[in-house]
Amino acid sequence: MFLTVFGQKGGVAKTCTSVHLSAVWARRGFNVCLVDADRNRSATAYGARGLLDFSVVPIEAAAKATRAADIVVTDGQASSQDDELNRLSEGSDLIVLPTTPQARSVELTIELASMLRSKEVPACVLMVKVDSRKQRYAHEAKAILVDFGLQVLSAEIPLLAAFDKAEVQGSIVMDAVDDRGRADRRRMLGWTAYCAAAAEIESIHRAAQAEAGDSGLDGLAA
Repeated sequence: MFLTVFGQKGGVAKTCTSVHLSAVWARRGFNVCLVDADRNRSATAYGARGLLDFSVVPIEAAAKATRAADIVVTDGQASSQDDELNRLSEGSDLIVLPTTPQARSVELTIELASMLRSKEVPACVLMVKVDSRKQRYAHEAKAILVDFGLQVLSAEIPLLAAFDKAEVQGSIVMDAVDDRGRADRRRMLGWTAYCAAAAEIESIHRAAQAEAGDSGLDGLAA
């Protein structure tokens, strides 16, 4: 499976999503390669400490590095430029669009999804940074996205300090610890949410492959 995580702006947990989806599949035993296509090299910086269970490679090295991979996740550039969309969406089985509940983020996602639709590239939206105290905003944002005909995952990624801790440490959220080395007590909320998102993405992929008459799904059948 070739998956691209895309966004039109920074701050929508694009790299966090790329890393954690990759981690879910890697911990299930798949050979996963995360391709860093962001000019800021955010994913490369995230994995610099060597604590991730999968390889992170720059896009220039992707052709060779991804040959043996079961799943390739591309951390795309935050951009709406047409040539950038063509380059990063080409060959992707699915585009994942992380989106916060904020109105501007929703607007940009709708705009980006419309551009991708014109290129006939399948896409789904993942709601991220959902504040448990403001759940209503996430529900309203999802409803707006669905009204525009977008496929929105049921999974929601919560707003957690544990994600920030994990990034600083170069680890995934499940391994996040505080300044005293104690496990973050809310870390499993974040990990469980990404596990749920990964499962939904697999279902979408299987359905698309089945519709296309492609039986090459054995690698994601677990």
